[in-house]
Amino acid sequence: MATQIRGGLIAELSAEFAGTMILILFGTGVVAQVVAGGALTNPAGGLGNHDSIAWAWGLGVTLGVYVAARLSGAHLNPAVTVTLAAFKGFPWRKVAPYAVAQTAGAFAAALLVRWNYTEVLARADPGHTIKTQTVFSTLPGNGSVTAGIHEWGAFRDQVIGTAILLMLILAITDLLNTPPGANLGPFIIGLVVVAIGMAFGTDAGYAINPARDFGPRLASFITGYDSAWRDQWGNLYFWVPIVGPLVGGLVGGVAYKLFIGRYLPFAEPEPTGRVPAPDRS
Repeated sequence: MATQIRGGLIAELSAEFAGTMILILFGTGVVAQVVAGGALTNPAGGLGNHDSIAWAWGLGVTLGVYVAARLSGAHLNPAVTVTLAAFKGFPWRKVAPYAVAQTAGAFAAALLVRWNYTEVLARADPGHTIKTQTVFSTLPGNGSVTAGIHEWGAFRDQVIGTAILLMLILAITDLLNTPPGANLGPFIIGLVVVAIGMAFGTDAGYAINPARDFGPRLASFITGYDSAWRDQWGNLYFWVPIVGPLVGGLVGGVAYKLFIGRYLPFAEPEPTGRVPAPDRS
């Protein structure tokens, strides 16, 4: 009989809280440094750029997964939890508690970043407006009024980005596939997030995680960002990075099962250490 984790569900939720908190500390922290800190200390070049944001978010994922993986599996994302319940046998009764723990961890991390960057945010954006809202939550076109992206374009982007994320997570963690060895899975998943950020960051800021967006959005709202629930045009927007990733995760799960997963049980095992031979035909 498998040994039960001491603390049971409480231990799992604690791990989800802590792992998501680590993820958001690095993620919102780097955006605060680039957006707010850069605007004050080096307006010409900032204190980083989109690539540094993508890398810090990816490293945040990697480190958060290493924190939580042993106890909870390190979902750190309600879209991951829902998709694993739909396709990998994760208990549905745990989905809501996991989502709450993930959102709470994101909320707590955003409050810490908000507190730490109090002076810089106040100087860069005294009114706490859309200008620095992107430190905490996503906006269509990253808040630009010239990008031409509205709610449904951002929704499409979130479905696509999260589908890619979940298809790759399922591929990387499937023991019937060729999973990374030496406990490198979290690092590879972090690289996936970096790649999504670099390739799909323009339309909606690649939230790809309802907890990542809603928790910090709530934290910003209660600390002075009155327009936190709306986009730059005043439209209600908070639902997009919640619903879009949940739909996208399921799309990614279907895609993995359709194209890869259903064939793996019948695939020939790969001999350990086999080096592919050149095609001489």
